[in-house]
Amino acid sequence: MQAVARAATTVAAKAKAGPARKPAAVKAPPARPADDAPLIALDLPPAPLDPGNQAYFDKCMEKLGFVPNVLAAYSFDMAKLNAFAGIYNDLMLAPSGLSKLEREMIAVAVSSVNRCYYCLTAHGAAVRALSGDPILGEQMVMNYRAARLEPRQRGMLDFAVKLTERPHEVEEADREGLRKLGFSERDIWDIAAVTGFFNMSNRIAGGVDMRPNPAYHSQSR
Repeated sequence: MQAVARAATTVAAKAKAGPARKPAAVKAPPARPADDAPLIALDLPPAPLDPGNQAYFDKCMEKLGFVPNVLAAYSFDMAKLNAFAGIYNDLMLAPSGLSKLEREMIAVAVSSVNRCYYCLTAHGAAVRALSGDPILGEQMVMNYRAARLEPRQRGMLDFAVKLTERPHEVEEADREGLRKLGFSERDIWDIAAVTGFFNMSNRIAGGVDMRPNPAYHSQSR
């Protein structure tokens, strides 16, 4: 009898409350603008590519599947594009006592100090790819001191960061420290040159709000 009474009470309560309300429709989130568009914040339309740069862009498409946005950003002026590409390819790809990975590590350590979104994204991907170690790539972007680096690499990055943060304090003892780690005179030049190039590139990228290719974010993870 008690069960019957409870059931009757429940039915009565529902009748009094009226028909059940339908759940409110969930609103779709507002459309989010693309973070990495436009390429730069300046209205500088690209110029027609000369044959050499057209071949260069075609090679990028063949090997990477895209043209790095930094090259597209410079393409408003062929002289500037040639100068940038020439020094980049010499510093980062030409024969050197520094490995390609070590040069990319310098690029990321310097860009981390300067908080350069473009270079941390693009060159963080390069560290991941060249090292085969996604964790190292993340450590380099966040704080190279967290990585378990060999003394040679740690000393190289300490020098590059000091040259970035306190260039007026770099002295012979710093260069001698690199020599003791096995770096040649030419290697020390290359460390300084890569450091200087990325300090320049970081400042240009920040000044024009240069945005990285979305493909970099997922590479070699």
